[in-house]
Amino acid sequence: MHKPPPVKVVCFGPGPVFKGGISNYNTSLAKALEKQGAEVHIVSWTQQYPSIIPREFKDKASKGNLLEGTKIKTTYVCNYNNPFSWRKTARFIADIDPDIVIFQWAIAIQGAPLGYLARHIKKLCRAEVVFDCHLVVQKEASSIDRVFTKYGLKIADTYITHAYKTVDELKAVYPDRMFDVNETGLRAETQVSSVIKLYHPVYDLFRPDPDFSVKAAKSEMNLRQHVFLFFGFIRKYKGLHQAIEAFRILANQRDDVSLLIVGESFWNTLSENKWSTRVKKAVFSFAKSLLLKKADDERDYNPLSLVETYGLRDKVHIVNAFVPNEEVHRYFQVSDNIVLFYLTATPSGVESLSYNFHLPVLATRVGHFPETIEDGFNGYLANDRDIDDMAAVMGRAISHPIDRSNVKEAAKKLSWENYAQAILQPYLDR
Repeated sequence: MHKPPPVKVVCFGPGPVFKGGISNYNTSLAKALEKQGAEVHIVSWTQQYPSIIPREFKDKASKGNLLEGTKIKTTYVCNYNNPFSWRKTARFIADIDPDIVIFQWAIAIQGAPLGYLARHIKKLCRAEVVFDCHLVVQKEASSIDRVFTKYGLKIADTYITHAYKTVDELKAVYPDRMFDVNETGLRAETQVSSVIKLYHPVYDLFRPDPDFSVKAAKSEMNLRQHVFLFFGFIRKYKGLHQAIEAFRILANQRDDVSLLIVGESFWNTLSENKWSTRVKKAVFSFAKSLLLKKADDERDYNPLSLVETYGLRDKVHIVNAFVPNEEVHRYFQVSDNIVLFYLTATPSGVESLSYNFHLPVLATRVGHFPETIEDGFNGYLANDRDIDDMAAVMGRAISHPIDRSNVKEAAKKLSWENYAQAILQPYLDR
């Protein structure tokens, strides 16, 4: 009996050399699809944002190869700032002759190149064009975001979302379009856009180290008995200022608590001594003044200053830097709860990462969190913008700790295996 060729999939998004959740996500997705028998190619940006953005996006700290042991081929070819490379990328993908091309959609500013790629790929080959939408509406408001979003997402055959909130946002962008929404991976008939509502799967790139000494690490970082963790890029929408304010209330009530803050300040990654950084910041500042409301400009956001203001230095340990992949586990293993007191939320990579360490989640009732966190089972939910309630939730996590087996149980529903199977569903029985 003739064995059919494997499904060919292109995962377009940042490759493993880039920092951040979307890179980790794209890598994990590629690995999950390969485990289901697909032939997988990662086609990546060489530069994924306008060159005026004053930030270092590449991971120069991690040493390990996240694709070790796989046959996944990674090609860095698409430069946001060079439209000629967009055409080259479309042709490169078409030459692979894939069955599916999955674009990672996480920021509207990429709408121009992604929209171009999607349109040209559909002209050049037979591939199904899928947009994996981490969000639709930007967390920071811009006057041109809607234009980029509408153009970038328009041509997709299929959309994947991680929350019903994102489905609603997609319908709002295209009010005249018919959508078929399911959680199984079924594709709709012609003239109807398929939306597969899934979830943010639990990361398997980072795992606990069985030989790691929690006691020694806590002593080294001067951590007390109960440790609350904030992890990831420091961005305004993630509400670190709220976490610090809530922790201050808790710390005034008891002496056995610590707040562990681990993450890079998003807009402070380039050397201020370089003339190129100063030029980029000046141009970027002008562009933001034209496009972004002043209230949404977060470049001066500095929640870490609150630690000094509130006199919390003896109870807060700060690692204000990008953490190499090899060191991620140590901060999760010394912690008792992850704190996600976000102002707005789309499915969070940090939340997903915490589940891999069976860490209970303390979050605000915003965005998708009520969909993934069952209050009192795998975490606790606090009222939005209510600092007193956030402090009470932190106290409850100590007096009534979440059973970590509950977190493990909840995580089973968020597997990469099921996620990949939903994407490949129409192709598995061909």
